[in-house]
Amino acid sequence: MSAAETPETIRYTADIVAVTTDGRVLLIERDWPPFAGAWALPGGHVDQGETSRTAAARELAEETGVHVDAADLRQLSVWDSPARDPRGRYVSVAYLATVPADTPATAGDDARAARWWPITDLPQRLAFDHAAILADALQAA
Repeated sequence: MSAAETPETIRYTADIVAVTTDGRVLLIERDWPPFAGAWALPGGHVDQGETSRTAAARELAEETGVHVDAADLRQLSVWDSPARDPRGRYVSVAYLATVPADTPATAGDDARAARWWPITDLPQRLAFDHAAILADALQAA
């Protein structure tokens, strides 16, 4: 590396696709930028000393009140496009959780709202690259 090059800061996150047994997916309405007011998958930063799987379960609980055992999460893929987040470089591991049809969800943490959406009637635009993550998850499910 030359003296003129600056190492890129990379942030590590986890996203979660929570689906019900009757065909709905859980989305949050973001409360702040980027994409304030847009619908997104629950997720967030992996904390120090935490695995991405544990972070996914924690973020799901913090943002939606839905609790799942981290061991029950199915890893889908890693999302690392350099342009996936306007704040900078974010690398995310996405997970899939299947929960009972009557699972309640309540907005918390940085979510304005949390809502179960029928898979056949999703919002037209999702924040970040979450539409692609969701499409891959539904294909894998």
